[in-house]
Amino acid sequence: MKKKLDAIDRQILTILQRDAETPLADLAQAVNLSSTPCWRRIQRLREHGFITRHVALVDPRKINLGVTVFVAVRTNQHSQAWFEGFRDTVRDIPEIVEFYRMSGDVDYLLRVVVPDIAAYDAVYKRLIRSVELSDVSSSFAMEELKFTTALPLDYAD
Repeated sequence: MKKKLDAIDRQILTILQRDAETPLADLAQAVNLSSTPCWRRIQRLREHGFITRHVALVDPRKINLGVTVFVAVRTNQHSQAWFEGFRDTVRDIPEIVEFYRMSGDVDYLLRVVVPDIAAYDAVYKRLIRSVELSDVSSSFAMEELKFTTALPLDYAD
């Protein structure tokens, strides 16, 4: 059975998406609950899969990963075996931080983070050495205008 979110659940998720380390007492106060019922709600949100994990967001510039590249991949290979090889290759390249199968003209979209163009070139060469691709188009992000990991909760049931 799928759990429905109420207004308090949405408030809890909004706060936790902003800062997962918010102290329980502060979180409970913000949603007008005492600590124990608030904690129980958080546990239920975990059990029902609304909260999947807690992570630390690292500033890419602080670890010398200031270049973001969006890579559009086209292929004329559409077999399951080819896809599994491509997927495994992408999973093995840590600089590829996002990987999507797309509709439209592009088959796959990758987001790559690297320190510079030379490092991207090494990622590109590793990618094309491992799997046959029809076309690879790379676009370098000039400026990050918006970045968030918080999901909009207005659509949640």
